[in-house]
Amino acid sequence: MNNQFWSAIFISLYASTAATVLCTIIGIPLGCGLALSHFKGKHLTLSLLNTLLSFPTVVVGLIVYLLICRNSVLGGLHLLFTPEAIIFGEFILALPIMVVFSHSAVASIDPTARETAILLGVNAPRLFLMLISEARLGIIAAIAATFGRLIGEVGVAMMLGGNIAGYTRTMTTTIALEASKGEVLLGLQLGGVLLLLAVVVNLLLRYLQGKSAP
Repeated sequence: MNNQFWSAIFISLYASTAATVLCTIIGIPLGCGLALSHFKGKHLTLSLLNTLLSFPTVVVGLIVYLLICRNSVLGGLHLLFTPEAIIFGEFILALPIMVVFSHSAVASIDPTARETAILLGVNAPRLFLMLISEARLGIIAAIAATFGRLIGEVGVAMMLGGNIAGYTRTMTTTIALEASKGEVLLGLQLGGVLLLLAVVVNLLLRYLQGKSAP
């Protein structure tokens, strides 16, 4: 196992974790607000978000590429072919997952509990925390699903990171590169790491859900 092996693991974990944290910070409040609000076009918004769940990653990568390339809207930030570009692209890709799952979790709460809290004059921050507590099982699942989606992502990482060895080359882009060269050993090793991560995430999810269950 050489430096390329460990570097790919580190970059994948760094980008996926950072993007998941951003999605959690922004996506959970958006999902919660969407579940509590009533406005014209809400069903259309939910339909659009659900459509984005299966949006091709290469299309997301292309859109973000056009945003951050030189002479574009965000070109001055010099993000292209950096780990931060991968994080940005993965955030855009996974945000709908967090919003949809969070919305479903909060929307499933007994509306009587929400209405009672509002009638008792519970302020917005406390109401938000109460809803998150009640919907914690769904929220945990949303975070796990988001991380699981991102750790195995290849299209965005390839297009925005440039697959630069030791800098933006992730586990998935390394597997793709090694397979194209006919050298499968490193790819199989990294595939084993991805499989192990999937098992760990699922075991952790079950543990946390068991601890959070009433």
